[in-house]
Amino acid sequence: MDLFNSFFDEPMNLLPFDGEVNYYGVVVNRSESDEYFQRLMNEIIWKNDEAIIIGKKVVTKRKVAWYGDLPFTYTYSQITKTALPWTDNLLALKKIVEEKTGDTYNSCLLNLYHNGEEGMAWHSDGERDLKKDGAIASLSFGAIRKFAFKHKETKKKIEVVLEHGSLLVMKGTTQTNWLHRLPPTKMVKTPRINLTFRTIVHSE
Repeated sequence: MDLFNSFFDEPMNLLPFDGEVNYYGVVVNRSESDEYFQRLMNEIIWKNDEAIIIGKKVVTKRKVAWYGDLPFTYTYSQITKTALPWTDNLLALKKIVEEKTGDTYNSCLLNLYHNGEEGMAWHSDGERDLKKDGAIASLSFGAIRKFAFKHKETKKKIEVVLEHGSLLVMKGTTQTNWLHRLPPTKMVKTPRINLTFRTIVHSE
């Protein structure tokens, strides 16, 4: 029986080739997920995200926050962020994710989507600050949203629905070979918070 249970502790790879994405489903129960959602809404220092697109600064409705072991700098879309110190709630969630995945993380990028009309365009997390082929663990609270992957060469698409309190992990060559996005939808009227635990490779 132990062998049977341990077999299903490791979720199947959602990608058919060239990467590894594991969806663990709900890992934080409903009542605790509700509590974490409210705490994160209130205590996280949220700021509108910024990006440089075709030489112009664009400010998004979506809000972000960046926390870590140290004041790491992290650059994407030509904007550099500096990590804030962990909160107790973020450390508690990091522990849950690390125990579930068997990986360790030194930072977390959080996203706040106020409703379904806010999403994320196709991209891959291949910034040089990130550990190459390292695991990125995505923990979701709030509105249920669809998440999609698209292979860079074949254009094959894979979709998964991310539930309240659920965990998805991208690792291996996923970022090299696949794009991912959070497609916008007018069907969702409530907010979603997404925590992406990751490993920054920093130089002294």
